Amino acid sequence: MSRRQAWVGRPVPFGLVASRWTRRLFGGGRTDDPAALRAHDAMVAAFLDMDKRQSVAEASVVASHEIAPERGLLRVWEPIRHKCYLAAEAYLQLARTEPGDELSPAAAYEQVTHQIADAARTLDQFYESNRGHLEHAVTVAQTAPQLAQRVGADARGALEALDLPGNRAFADYPSVRATTEALQRALRNLDSAVGAGTVRTAAHRVEETTAAFREALAEAPGREAEARNTLASVTTRLGAVRTRSEGLSPAYSALLREFNAASSADLSGNEQQALLLLERAAEELEVARTSLRAGNPEQALAQAGVVRAELAQAEALVDAVTERLATLRAVKADPDAKVRDVRFRLRDAQHLAVQRGLTAEWGSVLDAQLDRIDRAVDALSGVHPDYWAYVKDLDAVSTFITGVVNRMRGRNTDR
Repeated sequence: MSRRQAWVGRPVPFGLVASRWTRRLFGGGRTDDPAALRAHDAMVAAFLDMDKRQSVAEASVVASHEIAPERGLLRVWEPIRHKCYLAAEAYLQLARTEPGDELSPAAAYEQVTHQIADAARTLDQFYESNRGHLEHAVTVAQTAPQLAQRVGADARGALEALDLPGNRAFADYPSVRATTEALQRALRNLDSAVGAGTVRTAAHRVEETTAAFREALAEAPGREAEARNTLASVTTRLGAVRTRSEGLSPAYSALLREFNAASSADLSGNEQQALLLLERAAEELEVARTSLRAGNPEQALAQAGVVRAELAQAEALVDAVTERLATLRAVKADPDAKVRDVRFRLRDAQHLAVQRGLTAEWGSVLDAQLDRIDRAVDALSGVHPDYWAYVKDLDAVSTFITGVVNRMRGRNTDR
């Protein structure tokens, strides 16, 4: 059996029957001429063969357009279908009437048979060029209704679990309520979906939302214990941050006494802001406890997250003062340690530029950092030198050198 015969021999997809052309009377052949009768029968056979092929191909193209419209096969198919229709029109015209005087009956039938055969060849070429995709599209399209039925039944079965006595209390949990509503929307979309591609997309969405719903419902029983543990942890952390905040005021006072006022000007509002955040965190924590007592553990967890964020901000404000004091005391005790570290980084960067042959590009840039270092050292003078400005200037140079080193290494990698 040839490949051409193989694909036509398949059952017509989607329960399609022969096209509208084969439902008309074939007619024709009203002659006793054996040659004309043979030509007429050959024409009818060619037409029926083409019509069957066209039905199969057209159903496959429709499936392709529904499943993978981006392939554009419907657009490619249009001129081929038009060519088949023209051949069919020629056949029907001849089937309804006797051949004209200009051609003998046999010649007229043969002429239309050639037109039909030419259309069938074009049809075959199109189908063979896209056989794998078209057959896959038909298979996928045929399974779409079963997929929709299966996932729909599974989703509705999952939703029924909410009516079980042990699960009713979880229906109002935000996670369960949100996933329930999402699944219900997905089911409505699936029920209204038209076309294999749309049905499959909607079915996959139902599968995803069903899984999310089941996960939320499975986790719901453990939310209360999770909320209790979380609130206990947050309560402990609130106490710890309060204790640490008690050292903020003495630390700030020490900054003012021991160092230039400019060294702590940006920290002047830290204590007030930290205390305000701690007060808000305590209020928010009490709201979370109330939510837990009311049977809303997920709401309590959400509020605990707000408390943690406020405590993190308060900690940062406290640490900024205490760490500034520690940094400035260390620099004051040994100013040269800071500059030695930056000069060491600079020398390493200069050696790297030499090793990689990049002195022409980066040598002068790195040399300029010596002037920046010297200016920072020279500025560290007076009765109350600005150690913080000294630290910031040297840190800026160090950061710049690191950037140059990274670029030099990247340049070498690209070569």
